[in-house]
Amino acid sequence: MSEITPDLVRHLGVLARIQLNDEEVQSLTGQLDAIVDNIAKVSEVATPDVAATSHPIPLENVFRPDVVQQQLTRAQVLQNAPDQADGRFRVTAILGEEQ
Repeated sequence: MSEITPDLVRHLGVLARIQLNDEEVQSLTGQLDAIVDNIAKVSEVATPDVAATSHPIPLENVFRPDVVQQQLTRAQVLQNAPDQADGRFRVTAILGEEQ
């Protein structure tokens, strides 16, 4: 059994700026206690001869290779732009920038 107490859960709630009622504190106390106990069990099983892994099965890249294809012209890119100037998209200023 871990040392998760209702007072600790209330303290964590304060740190997270979450208002918890008594029913939520009791529920979270049991849930957090179970989580901490399960983490302790996994820690017991971990041994130096078992390599650490991030996934149970090997991962491989599933992306297709990049292939250069026909590019759009500037006119094609800008043809549906709501506003353009000097061959570029024109957008409203943000963050106090000058236009």
